[in-house]
Amino acid sequence: MIKTLFMASTALLMTGVAAPALAQSAPDWSGPYVGIYGGWAENKSDDDQRLVFDRDFDGQFDDTVVLNGTTNDAFSPGYCEGRAITNEAAGGCDDNSGGVQGGLVAGYDLQFGNFVVGAVADVSVLDSQRSVTGFSTTPANYVFTQDIQDMAAIRARIGYAAGPALIYATGGAAYANVENRFSTTNTANLFTEQSNDDKMDGWQAGAGLEWRLAPNLSVTGEYLYTSLDGDGQVVRAGNTGTTPAGNPFILAPNTTGTDIGTNFDSYDTHAFRIGMNVRF
Repeated sequence: MIKTLFMASTALLMTGVAAPALAQSAPDWSGPYVGIYGGWAENKSDDDQRLVFDRDFDGQFDDTVVLNGTTNDAFSPGYCEGRAITNEAAGGCDDNSGGVQGGLVAGYDLQFGNFVVGAVADVSVLDSQRSVTGFSTTPANYVFTQDIQDMAAIRARIGYAAGPALIYATGGAAYANVENRFSTTNTANLFTEQSNDDKMDGWQAGAGLEWRLAPNLSVTGEYLYTSLDGDGQVVRAGNTGTTPAGNPFILAPNTTGTDIGTNFDSYDTHAFRIGMNVRF
């Protein structure tokens, strides 16, 4: 994918160098175009992320893991956004991070007077992940991470043309491939994955400015908000065969184990991108 983006960018730059200067008359935005873009996608963090537990396997993650013989929460040290730095809550967590994004775009516009309507599709690779950590009294940490690998979107676009500028709003559907990961410093239990939804879908909306440099070449700057949903990952904390009978995850009446997930809501990002389009 990176090689493809590099080859595409080289071809577009060569086209730009060869393009003649833009005539004084207002450009016509009608027709197809292809382009490249790059930028930064920042996670929109939530303050109430935590782990959730299903002790009775009823599919409802509304149970509390308690210490043997008590009603005390085994996760009383709490939770934090990001990956744990140490086994203890006092050590804190690394912040969830945004990352760079780059991709290819293709679209088609129709112009009616000063108004321009069209459709656009893009695919991108990006570096964006979020994690949530729970801390048990053992002490131990339990970390769930979601990492967006790539994203595709198809959107409508409507804009207003003024001289060489096209000011537009855009919105539509988005889809992403996600890598889910779980890690823990707990060595007393056996952790087995129960489900792993590595797809997310949702919507995308934003606005931008496209500026015509030449009859067949333009540059763009835009902001996009993306909201994606998926079921994420569930792991089961069970018996290794040597796990103590009083272990909180395998207490009676359910000695099989405890399913653990997250209360992750939608995966939301703010993206700021610049690009270059070639029109035909």
